Amino acid sequence: MAAQPSRGQKPFHIVSPVLESLPLSRAAGTKVYMKLENVQPTGSFKIRGIGHLCQEAAKKGCSHFVCSSGGSAGLAAAYAGQKLGVPVTVVVPSSTGPDAVRRLQEMGAEVEVSGQVWDDANRRALELVETKGWVSIHPFDHPLVWQGHASLVQELKDSLDTKPDAIVLAVGGGGLLAGVVAGLRQVGWQDTPIIAVETWGAHSFHAALEAGRLITLPDITSVAKCLGAKTVAARALECARECQVISQVVEDADAVRAVEQFLEDERMLVQPACGAALALLYTGRLQRLQREGRLRAPLGSVVVVVCGGGSIRPAQLRALKDQLGLE
Repeated sequence: MAAQPSRGQKPFHIVSPVLESLPLSRAAGTKVYMKLENVQPTGSFKIRGIGHLCQEAAKKGCSHFVCSSGGSAGLAAAYAGQKLGVPVTVVVPSSTGPDAVRRLQEMGAEVEVSGQVWDDANRRALELVETKGWVSIHPFDHPLVWQGHASLVQELKDSLDTKPDAIVLAVGGGGLLAGVVAGLRQVGWQDTPIIAVETWGAHSFHAALEAGRLITLPDITSVAKCLGAKTVAARALECARECQVISQVVEDADAVRAVEQFLEDERMLVQPACGAALALLYTGRLQRLQREGRLRAPLGSVVVVVCGGGSIRPAQLRALKDQLGLE
């Protein structure tokens, strides 16, 4: 079932806009609708599932949340904790920038830095669960998180006149993918192909699909740190067996170029994790999938989930371009 507010308790997310993008439509050769999750209260889709998980945990009387996060999930947990009056500790890896840490603190969270990548931070969060009895708010691997994310698809059904021929989304740990698959089932759209996009160096889902089992990457080398789970959730692999999920991997440079192009086209700054999904449309990969017979041709419309922009600033975009040697 989709996440529903209980006894007068409203969800923390908003019904986000669905807008047609003429520039993306031109680039992709078909009508493209944007599901603008970057305008959620915390800047990403994460507030859907994490807000739902926090509300359910608070109903059971928990006294403290702990969330491991590269940024976006922590912001969602901090926001939910503030609304619910529950203290929150967010454990972040050292790769999380000072701006994200400051935003977490401004939202009332206690921030602890542990390790270099999200997996390290998650180990520390689990230690705190064991030693202090706090409630773990997992950023992507929990059924209530997926249930909350499923609301996104119901909104698409309410907004669009016809079912899209594909949904394009970014994959990090796999929570958004699991939520979208759940939502597609709920609205009877389970035959809709999902194009799941990652960047090289954060491609744990793609590696798992190729191997037919969960694979742990040796390290996260991509600049798209919000995609940085070395092992994808087991549920993501199950989703690929249950539905038509097409895995695609793009270069960091293409993701960052897509961020810059999207800023110019739509006047919205999103993070590289979101740029990965946009890059699939800007670089002609959608048309290539059609030529390969993996997607129908012609397509009536596709939806791209603009998953978030809460963890990036213009100075960071400039720094990423310098790091990757982009003009």
